[in-house]
Amino acid sequence: MKICLFIILFSGTTLQMLFAQKETKPLIQTHFAYGFYLPFADLSNDFANHSELNISMDYMSPRQFIFGTQGSFFFGEIVKNDVLANLRTAEGFIIGNDRNVADIQLRQRGNYIGIYSGKLFSIVESNQRSGIRATLGLGVLQHKIRIQDDPQRIVPQLSAEYKKGYDRLTNGLAIHPFFGYQHIDKENNFDFIAGISYIHAFTQNRRSLNFDTQQKDNRQRTDVVLGIRIAFSLTFILNPSTSEIIY
Repeated sequence: MKICLFIILFSGTTLQMLFAQKETKPLIQTHFAYGFYLPFADLSNDFANHSELNISMDYMSPRQFIFGTQGSFFFGEIVKNDVLANLRTAEGFIIGNDRNVADIQLRQRGNYIGIYSGKLFSIVESNQRSGIRATLGLGVLQHKIRIQDDPQRIVPQLSAEYKKGYDRLTNGLAIHPFFGYQHIDKENNFDFIAGISYIHAFTQNRRSLNFDTQQKDNRQRTDVVLGIRIAFSLTFILNPSTSEIIY
């Protein structure tokens, strides 16, 4: 984590020295993003690769400092720990209330919400609003196992309240650096961001009891994800001198 923060700070200082910037008009942007992530640390024991849908909104000052807020929804298909093993028959099936096999699926679900700040470093004189974007965020990361019901039959042991004993609801404070390239088109309004997204979270299981282990999980976890994020942006250019918004 210290290495990641050092890289962001060092890169930002270096870029600011290399690329002198002119003041630009302030912007408000809304970003719609997709991300693909690899889990590390404790999270890699629970889940595999997963995806992200992200929406964020930020303000960019005339000196191209960035202040914003964001929210993400994470989803994945692979859950490594079979938390329903104690409900399965010797053959590995879960039986519904009609004594037939129920199709119960386990999926990864999660979310992140937080604030961030950073800076855009222009690298092309002809377009001061495009360049290297570096931000550092602070927020809360949460994840759990989604127990997906069989639409045809009911499993009494997996009613809404009982699911809480199996879903491993986990959350905690997270640090969220991002480093990438931002392009703001001066003519066609085709704006995008692409870069590396990293989340380092200090989390804990929030359930009072895990039914499959019959124990409370009090471990202090470290959940880490690293991946790529691509976003398309809606840009609104503010003109303080005329109180006009251009988009």
